[in-house]
Amino acid sequence: MNKERLIPLIVASALFMENMDSTVIATSLPAIAADIGTSPLTLKLAITSYLLSLAVFIPASGWTADRFGARAVFSTAIAVFMVGSIGCALSQTVTHFVIARIIQGIGGAMMTPVGRLVLLRSIDKSALVNAMAWMTMPALIGPVIGPPLGGFITTYFSWHWIFLINIPIGCLGIYLAQRYIDPIRSDDPERFDLWGLILAGVGLAGIAFGASVAGLGLLPWPIVVGLVGIGVAAMTLYVFHARRTSSPVLDFTLLRLATLRAAIIGGFLFRLGIGALPFLLPLLMQVGFGLSPFRSGLVTFGSAVGAMGMKALAAKVIRTFGFRNVLTVNAVVSSVFLAACALFTVTTPLTLILIILVVGGFFRSLEFTAINTVAYAEVEPNQMSRATTLVSVNQQLAISAGVAVGAACVESSMVLNKMSQLSADDFAPAFLVVSLLSAASAYFFWQMPDDAGHEISGRKVIAIASRKGVEKAAAKAASEGTEEARDQKLG
Repeated sequence: MNKERLIPLIVASALFMENMDSTVIATSLPAIAADIGTSPLTLKLAITSYLLSLAVFIPASGWTADRFGARAVFSTAIAVFMVGSIGCALSQTVTHFVIARIIQGIGGAMMTPVGRLVLLRSIDKSALVNAMAWMTMPALIGPVIGPPLGGFITTYFSWHWIFLINIPIGCLGIYLAQRYIDPIRSDDPERFDLWGLILAGVGLAGIAFGASVAGLGLLPWPIVVGLVGIGVAAMTLYVFHARRTSSPVLDFTLLRLATLRAAIIGGFLFRLGIGALPFLLPLLMQVGFGLSPFRSGLVTFGSAVGAMGMKALAAKVIRTFGFRNVLTVNAVVSSVFLAACALFTVTTPLTLILIILVVGGFFRSLEFTAINTVAYAEVEPNQMSRATTLVSVNQQLAISAGVAVGAACVESSMVLNKMSQLSADDFAPAFLVVSLLSAASAYFFWQMPDDAGHEISGRKVIAIASRKGVEKAAAKAASEGTEEARDQKLG
């Protein structure tokens, strides 16, 4: 297998482990809580502590990769994630479990951005679309395969295996990374921005943690608002700090690049809407329609099937139509399929639901591939580590915001309908709101130049060839016109 396929698969396998593990725990919380002697509500701290750990440590990933080498950091991140997984499996108390999840979060915080950095520094830009198509698959498949897999393992085996299955996957990932990934590192690593890391860590943790628990009933609303407020204040201080340092952990000056700016702002809106889907759909299937966790997981798995079907076509579609056209039109198309979920009722045939999810998954996967690729179209090699950190932070905040918006819409619907129990009717407004937010991303994608990312997609070659053909035809016509005029003059 050539390098353009092998390295994306190595990175994707690690990211699949991280993405799946962050969702697989949801369906197993009752069994874990009963085993270690606590309530499922209390154990939700394990989910929020993981998100908190991600938010704090992602900003340090770029500098760490430059200083110690992307391959070494990527392999170490997998090892740290494995240690956290073993800790989760061996936990006897809530405290032990939360600590183990924080360790997992540290590993996950390094795996995602550094894995993307490995890809960007190992793959030629001309092959980047195909490589990103493989790497985006874990982000789409993990959240939908996690709940049914967690329910299956918990029902027929033991919840401990949810975490122990990471060990062979992680060992294989470390072996392949050490063997096939080059030990790339920066020759002149920048000074570590400690104050920036503290401010950004507190800011991102406050915003991400506050957004994640909003609407879940874990904390009183004043505390949630306080957490988000502290996060916003810290991030504001960080912005002022970043202007005075030459090596910020989050480099917002990169937003001057039109393609990266569109991928950050438009990508945030699109991910916010789509990120609510793995949260809303299982709840609708289980609470609204009365399906078992395992059966509802099998239905929602349709999104992953559609995502896998897109991979072979992504490069060709983007090469034919260009990044701007694909991102703009496909954002609206994907949002329409997301809005279609608002029409699901108890009487809707599961076959029809599955078809909508499969086709919608196809278009969502295409959009993610295009966003993740065009983000780096104008980024110089010495800026890659900063760019991957910025993109990873943006993705994490978007996912947290998506869950918060989805939960808030469902809660608001219950209040307006004066219902004390959650029903299927409460989900329709939430799907409509998040679909509108996703569709709004099309405006920012359309702001990109028409030739955005052509050197990556290969469309530049087609455009040049077409332009040369037009110029040649024009020159020929002009020549013929000159000859005709000369003949008339002589005549």
